[in-house]
Amino acid sequence: MNLLFKLFLDGGIIIMSVIFICSIVALSIIIERFFYYKKISKNDEKIVERIVNAINHGRYDEALAICENMPTPVTNLMKAGINHREFSDSQIQEYIKDAASLEIPKLEKFLTTLGTIASIAPLLGLLGTVTGNMEAFGVIGTGAGLGNMEQLAQGISKALLTTAFGLIVAIPATIFYNHLTNKVNNMILQLEIKANELVQLLLKRKTGGRDGNKI
Repeated sequence: MNLLFKLFLDGGIIIMSVIFICSIVALSIIIERFFYYKKISKNDEKIVERIVNAINHGRYDEALAICENMPTPVTNLMKAGINHREFSDSQIQEYIKDAASLEIPKLEKFLTTLGTIASIAPLLGLLGTVTGNMEAFGVIGTGAGLGNMEQLAQGISKALLTTAFGLIVAIPATIFYNHLTNKVNNMILQLEIKANELVQLLLKRKTGGRDGNKI
């Protein structure tokens, strides 16, 4: 712990503090998003199956109650479709699309911030290194460092600490940003599939069909 604190001070308290704050924010986003995606995905298939079963038996109030009690992006889209089931298929799709426009930002929440941290952390580290090297070579400019190259080398070494810490923050932030972005893209694709299947199911119910069990 003492070594880490010493390295923190050696790297320059201002830049290192900013990088440290970025690391805390990035870690918080990763943890929050992990539990959020886990929560909305939990038992999703079983919930959808119950809703489809209720629709197939004409129990729309029951289907809506399930959507209300277990709100997820999928159930919120299904609720929009069920509430407007008497409209044409194109109108139902529009209502579902409007609902999706509210759900997608929830899925993407904080990801832009995480991506920004992944991008600026190494730049902050580089900034700290540049300013640190300016100070180190400034010693030579005054003539005080000509006889003590060891001290100069130590100054440069300390300046490089900020770059190292910036990369330590940026690398995992980039990995998790890409992972979470891919996860969100897959979830959005699944929303589109479920929405199309719901429209077909509601149309089959209106025309007397009862074989809509695919969702």
